Amino acid sequence: MTELSITGLILAGGRGARMGGIDKGLQNFNGTPLSLHTLLRLQMQEGAPLSEIMIVANRNLSAYESLGVQVWPDSTDGFAGPLAGFLTGLERCETSLLLTVPCDSPLFPMDLVQRLTDALISENADIAMAAAKEEDGNIRPQPVFCLMRVTLLESLVKFMQSGGRKIDAWTSQHSTVLVSFDGPEVDPRAFFNANTLEELHRLEKIS
Repeated sequence: MTELSITGLILAGGRGARMGGIDKGLQNFNGTPLSLHTLLRLQMQEGAPLSEIMIVANRNLSAYESLGVQVWPDSTDGFAGPLAGFLTGLERCETSLLLTVPCDSPLFPMDLVQRLTDALISENADIAMAAAKEEDGNIRPQPVFCLMRVTLLESLVKFMQSGGRKIDAWTSQHSTVLVSFDGPEVDPRAFFNANTLEELHRLEKIS
């Protein structure tokens, strides 16, 4: 294990409530399941190859396992949100750093891992989080796109045991650097997350 050894974690454990309760990670994007599209994009990252990639999913586990990576259900009950996925990833991670990405943003930047890693190391931070321009033109944090040190596991356990569920409420307790993806080279849809089938189909048409 080295300082830069990174495990990638695909968050696919949600209810998919705004998609009518279907398993979002298994919906097709341009003919490929979103989770597979995300996996391939992680495998093709520039400059900072991942040591391992895992998926957090809470149903259809065999379908996710067929992608050829380790699949873990949330270690907490009740679809407790993205932080539950963070917790499961930190518990299972065998590298020094954990990168999280959602399964429903299939166009995230190809240099995501490299830029988050560079920022985390240069700032000696605990967490590096992406930030991007949204439809209103403002740059906002994208909290599910995080690179974090595995030493944060104990902190997250305590936070969730106390009832905490919001990512920003937890990350604000630690040294966090924001990495802005707002240059002309960044696809304006890079961090768009498809919450409904309509949004997913619309993203397909313009990608």
